[in-house]
Formats: sequence, structure tokens, C-alpha cells
Amino acid sequence: MTSIDHLRGGQPLNTTRTVNHTKTATENTPTTTVEPQHDAVSLSSQGKAVGQIHQQLAAETSFDSTKVAEIKQAIANGSYTIDADKLANNMIKFEDELNGL
Repeated sequence: MTSIDHLRGGQPLNTTRTVNHTKTATENTPTTTVEPQHDAVSLSSQGKAVGQIHQQLAAETSFDSTKVAEIKQAIANGSYTIDADKLANNMIKFEDELNGL
């Protein structure tokens, strides 16, 4: 029997089974070998579309480096201002979205 250690080691599984029948005086049954079964997986069109979207998102950068540089410059020269009301509203909106999960 295959143990979990064989699976972790990346060793292939033996899928050939041998069935031994006991022989009686009236029955002379030979040993039978069962051929391995092959599994197949197919994705729906929706699954394929999700995969394509995932690949596109993985290829894109997750932030605007130009905007980050502008904000860093504004902080450095003291011209960056924070709109407290807008920040508070965005924090509340974010918390409301998290509660929906």
C-alpha cells in the first residue's frame, strides 16, 4: 500500500492491481490483472475565463509607481495634505465591505 511519504516524495504511484482468486476443485480461475485507470480533468468555459483573468492580473503591477513617487515627493517637501473627512469615509466604507464577507 502506498504511504503518504511516497506521495510527498514525488514518487509515482503503482496503480496496477492484482486480484488473486482461490482455486477450488470445481473452479480453476487464473490470476487477473486489472489495467490502470486514467483520470481526466476538464475546465468549464467559466473556469478558463477565470484563469485568463488571473494571468492578466498577475502580469499587471498592483500600484501606480508614478503616483507613489509624486506622493513621496509631496511628503518630503511638506506639501502633502490629508482630507480627514475623505479618509474617515473611506475607512468606514472599507469596514462595511469587510463585514459583508
